[in-house]
Amino acid sequence: MKLLEFIIKNRGEVLSLTLEHLFLVAIATGAAAIVGIPVGIMLTRRPSLSKGVLALANVLQTIPSLALFGFLIPLLGSYGIGRAPAIIALFLYSLLPIIRNTFTGVNGVDPNVREAARGMGMTGWQMLVQVELPLALNVIIAGLRVATVISVGTATIAAAVGAGGLGMYIFRGLRQSDNTLILAGAVPAALMALAADWAFGLIERSLAPGASKKRALAAGWTAAAIIVLITGAWIARAEFQKPSAKRIVVGSKDFTEQIILGEMIAQTLESRAGLEVERKFELGGDLCHRAMLEGTLDCYVEYTGTAFTAILKQQPVTDPREVYRRVKQEYESRFGLDWLAPLGFNNTFAILVRGGDSRTLNLKSISDASRFTPKWRAGFGQDFMSRQDGYPGLARAYGLRFKEPPLEMDLSLTYRALTGGQVDLIAGNSTDGLIDKLGLYQLEDDRRYFPPYEAAPVFRKAVIERYPRIADAMAGVAGKLTDAEMRRLNYAVDGEHRDAKEVVREFLSGLK
Repeated sequence: MKLLEFIIKNRGEVLSLTLEHLFLVAIATGAAAIVGIPVGIMLTRRPSLSKGVLALANVLQTIPSLALFGFLIPLLGSYGIGRAPAIIALFLYSLLPIIRNTFTGVNGVDPNVREAARGMGMTGWQMLVQVELPLALNVIIAGLRVATVISVGTATIAAAVGAGGLGMYIFRGLRQSDNTLILAGAVPAALMALAADWAFGLIERSLAPGASKKRALAAGWTAAAIIVLITGAWIARAEFQKPSAKRIVVGSKDFTEQIILGEMIAQTLESRAGLEVERKFELGGDLCHRAMLEGTLDCYVEYTGTAFTAILKQQPVTDPREVYRRVKQEYESRFGLDWLAPLGFNNTFAILVRGGDSRTLNLKSISDASRFTPKWRAGFGQDFMSRQDGYPGLARAYGLRFKEPPLEMDLSLTYRALTGGQVDLIAGNSTDGLIDKLGLYQLEDDRRYFPPYEAAPVFRKAVIERYPRIADAMAGVAGKLTDAEMRRLNYAVDGEHRDAKEVVREFLSGLK
């Protein structure tokens, strides 16, 4: 019932994300059909090439989707974020079943039928169009069927590179530990895959030898409905993406706090600087930084410690002023990016345990926990495991040893693993609303291992020079967010499931 209520309440957004999802699938599989069917036919005429081409298509199919996105992003340059890498990845994944089924279907035509066609004086082209393709069509449609179902499922991952679609709900649900959000993305995607499988299956069966006219007619209507649906998705998506006078593109990373901060910048620029804003939120990994360098983003919020250690590759420094000074200087000279004044809070890494464990074992600090970690299991996000200010240095600073090597997983899943008892210690974010929602306890960094992580807006210098009023507008929110206030805003979204836009609007109205 919660899922149904959510879909009814957010039907506009659900429809928009579904259309985005359908758009990605339709364009990718359509392009794969345009390329794959001729390639499959060509291989029947050049059998010596078939092994190599099919082997290459097999290799493309085995590349993990996130790895493929990571490869495409720098390769595509200014088009590396958004729909372009998603469509290319889905296109590549769709090629194998289409090429293979086309090749198999045409090759599977009875040789006696071909001989009869030649005996009637048909040319190679006539035999292909009038004999081979009609007989192989149901097998080719089966390949399209498989490719479409694969694309529907894989397209959910595309949300990680800003391509939109139903994966947005799945990623949000994982971050917020909200099963309703996960289902809001997974259920429509599953229904879309089932509908595509049923529709193509009907068309496939209608084209089989001996199929009735009634079934063929039903298949024709189904095909027409698919074409209308795809066309509608194209038109709707084009409508959503109409060129406008938007001048500033604001980005965010892929967790709740970043979405809130991105929305805060966007609303501030709209209301106080009179600028039109385009939002590109929930970008995974270091996509925000890459997009800034490529000019596809104009601003986002970064953390001083992250910039200092992860981007500039410096050893951790504990003095907040020194870190900010060096980050601001390096970003300006190396990247042409301008750090504005910090927003006021410090979102450091939070070493978390279950609240019950902290009370039972009287745990206050990381040093206290280090006595018990040899019997514990730990789980950390991929970022924390690889950073200079992450797990390796933390383990050295506190002499941490665990029962087994720490599990490496998506950050949002570490919270679920901790509350579910799969792990006993994780590294979260100190301002995360899930800490209060899930009853977790943050251990004190008593040896001051972690550097400062002050949040501050980062703009492309060219944008600041073009619109000088941006600096004055952003000065109105500088220093206004305390650690407690940021955690409250995060909890409003993660714990109370309020809309980030509404939460930000309420906060900004209180500053006036």
